[in-house]
Amino acid sequence: MEKIWLEPIGLVRTKAIGREVSDRGRVSEIILREDLAEALDRIESFSHLLIIFWMHGIPNEERTRKKVHPRGRMDMPLVGVFATRTPYRRNPIGLTLVELLEVRGNILTVRGLDAFDGTPILDIKPFDRWDTAEPVRLPEWRIRLEKEANDKRQ
Repeated sequence: MEKIWLEPIGLVRTKAIGREVSDRGRVSEIILREDLAEALDRIESFSHLLIIFWMHGIPNEERTRKKVHPRGRMDMPLVGVFATRTPYRRNPIGLTLVELLEVRGNILTVRGLDAFDGTPILDIKPFDRWDTAEPVRLPEWRIRLEKEANDKRQ
């Protein structure tokens, strides 16, 4: 297969550190390269965006894993990395649905971006009804993780 070269279009600015990044209520900014600002024209008409980013903090030696325990929990089954959202994958590409709060020039203010400060942004796509699915099938371990997360919020 041929190599693929990607060039970041911007980066993340956030005060979140560590596990704070997972807080879906957290507000952060995406600073787009100034030469790409006009590519944001009319993006404010969308309520949500899909943000594609490069998880640059993942060491190369961690990118060879083929199986993981979800969230590193040994009480979860050992599954293939493509059956999880682990960052420990061959190409550590992140994908997150965010709420668009504001657009100022080349800066997007968003809620829910689970990326660290300085994370390179690869692409931005508007979210629409094509991006939803019903009904959704999930494995038992994923349902258990969601229930535990919901129980912690209450």
